[in-house]
Amino acid sequence: MTHDHAGRSAIADVFAPISLDALNSKAAMLERLDNKYIVSADALANAAEHFSELFDVLEIDGKRSFGYDTWYFDDPEHRSYYDHLQGRRRRMKVRIRRYLDAKLCYVEVKLKTKRGITVKKRLAIPYDRYGTLDEAGYAHVQKSFSKLYGGTFELALTRALEVYYERMTLVAREGGERMTIDTRLRFGGFGSTCAIRDDLYVVETKSKNANGVADKILRKLHQHPTGACSKYCIGMATVGAVSRCNKFLPALKKLGAYSGIKQGDGRYQMAPDIGQPL
Repeated sequence: MTHDHAGRSAIADVFAPISLDALNSKAAMLERLDNKYIVSADALANAAEHFSELFDVLEIDGKRSFGYDTWYFDDPEHRSYYDHLQGRRRRMKVRIRRYLDAKLCYVEVKLKTKRGITVKKRLAIPYDRYGTLDEAGYAHVQKSFSKLYGGTFELALTRALEVYYERMTLVAREGGERMTIDTRLRFGGFGSTCAIRDDLYVVETKSKNANGVADKILRKLHQHPTGACSKYCIGMATVGAVSRCNKFLPALKKLGAYSGIKQGDGRYQMAPDIGQPL
């Protein structure tokens, strides 16, 4: 079953619109606690009816679903990936994200505090510098790392994985919560590409206590968080770039990306029918 553009539009259309400026003034949420859920199109459509009473959807020039390109950066040993796999408290991800519809581009650094709070630091860069981590971008990474963790960030970073998806963004009318709904995930890197089925969605709730109104609604509808659902880590596993991914197997299974077979080199074989390539 493929959930087409009309289906995604039908979900978005149940919400009242909110502008980007209004959304940012209500809930920038650069420091937050997150939960991620992998849900089917039918389950999301059911949840959206409940969400629409409490949340508005971001709308720009009549559009409610927006394309994102992201290059993730890591060192040759994939330290960022393995820090997440091992659940290290002090960990970070470095990416350059291009907001296709808004024509904006940022170097983004995501870090975790000791309390598990996600902190995101952004640096605006020219749109045509997408995918290039220059001296200014690397300095932003170093500054973000040092400010939170102390010490000096010295890893050599290179492109690791490119990710594309389409996103709807919701903001609560009260309380400052945000929620993102992502679909059409596409991964590319290390000579391989793959795509997740279009009728599966990654829903991420962002609140101050990881137990917001969206989480309560999803639980009532028998939807539960999927732990270890980082797009970077899922993507690295699906393109076969890493030898260990046990922590991410529940998410990979829900996304239909895991075949249950181990190959001769110890890597997990991903499902052959995961989707169409980039």
